[in-house]
Amino acid sequence: MNINIQKETLEKPLSQVIGVVEKRQTLPILGNVYMELNQGTLTLVGSDLETEITTKVDNVSGQDGRTTVSAKKLFDICKSLKNEALLTLSTESDNKMVVSAGKSRFTLQTLSAEDYPRLEETHWKHDFSIQQKQLNRLLTKTSFSMAQQDVRYFLNGLLLEIHNNDILSVATDGHRLAKTQVQVDNTNVDFVQSIVPRKAVLEIGKFLDAGSEDLVEMKLNASHVSIKSGNFMFISKLIDGRFPDYEKVIPANLDKHIIIDRENLIEILSRAAILSNEKFRGVSLKVENNLLQVRSHNPDQEHAKDEMEVAYADAAIEIGFNVSYLLEALRACDSENIDLGLLDPNTSCTFHAEGSADTLYLIMPMRL
Repeated sequence: MNINIQKETLEKPLSQVIGVVEKRQTLPILGNVYMELNQGTLTLVGSDLETEITTKVDNVSGQDGRTTVSAKKLFDICKSLKNEALLTLSTESDNKMVVSAGKSRFTLQTLSAEDYPRLEETHWKHDFSIQQKQLNRLLTKTSFSMAQQDVRYFLNGLLLEIHNNDILSVATDGHRLAKTQVQVDNTNVDFVQSIVPRKAVLEIGKFLDAGSEDLVEMKLNASHVSIKSGNFMFISKLIDGRFPDYEKVIPANLDKHIIIDRENLIEILSRAAILSNEKFRGVSLKVENNLLQVRSHNPDQEHAKDEMEVAYADAAIEIGFNVSYLLEALRACDSENIDLGLLDPNTSCTFHAEGSADTLYLIMPMRL
């Protein structure tokens, strides 16, 4: 195999596939990127056996062939060269690849492309298109609530629920929950639930344009999900498990609703968080007589208190929350005001954009 390619042309697709390449791989070949040149199209693949990214570069000159080489080392070499550099990558018979650019020359170890594990999926049950900005919304509005390395493995991912033309995403770590939905055309899906792993969610989000109306092709079956856009394709195994019934978690009897200026609340909570307990991150919210008061303290006997005016004339209520959970959810909202729903100090609160519940956040209370 022989490839002649500009540094910038190779660096971007390498940066896309390197995200799934295992840093501490059990199989040495999983630390490599699969490279194949076929009739002017260069294909790059990165995989960790659970997720796989494939990207293609057109109009590449050279001699057809395929191999695998260390993804990190090749990427670091690309980054170290000048932008206008022209790279030549050539494989030799003794399992070596020579990378040269100007007076620079690097010799890398290669492994056989035939041994590279691929996620070959050809039987898809569902196939539909969705705008990049819609898929990006489904992920960014909820993914921060996913669990990390929870023994309840089904929480270490994001639920995608498709019902006719409605696609809903839900994430929870057992202490908070985030839910949002979008409408797309012609999914031809009656009802399906799929749990996308945390790593896959984060990698998909890297290539989505939050403002783009360009369509991406989405495919699903019982065990895998695929996202394809132009020369970029992502495949991931799904988490085999049953996601909790999120509808039962959301309280329906919240009788106290307060409309709050979102930016003002973020500022107050951010200040109170400075003196909160570093381990538990607790703050108390108290509302009475058209006033919202936020308090925090820590084991060093330091205290913070802040307040803002709100429209509230109901019975006084005080409730404790993890301030980090509140701030992450508030920052994910994109509205000027939020509707905060409360019942009592022992019941979870919910909030959503004023006048729209398409995106909803739930946070469990904590004892302070």
